[in-house]
Amino acid sequence: MISVEEYRQIVSELLDELPEEFFRKLSGGVIVSEALVIPDYARDGDLFTLGEYQVLSGMRQIVLYKGSFDRAYPQAEAAEAKKLLRGILRHEFRHHLEFLGGIHNSSSLEAEDEREKQAYLSRHGL
Repeated sequence: MISVEEYRQIVSELLDELPEEFFRKLSGGVIVSEALVIPDYARDGDLFTLGEYQVLSGMRQIVLYKGSFDRAYPQAEAAEAKKLLRGILRHEFRHHLEFLGGIHNSSSLEAEDEREKQAYLSRHGL
């Protein structure tokens, strides 16, 4: 398991890979939280929120949850953590860019996430 300092360093390196335009109107920036976040619909402790795009009172931010990452990937060392975090971070930036672009259709990431949630619930008989 990587330390919170290593996690923050990896996130910083990954942010440096992204074009400046991705950060437009991301007024709250990217935040690393040490929280473990379990969605309210999760069953059997098998689902964790690894990252989240938030729009709060006009402020837009991305939050990455290290506690959730540690629970989902307890054996991840730095190289694997970087690969995983790259995917999580880009997922959240896609939410941001689609939000800015007003994309809320069936091909949006928002719709894809909802389909995955419904599939999860269906697998659990809900």
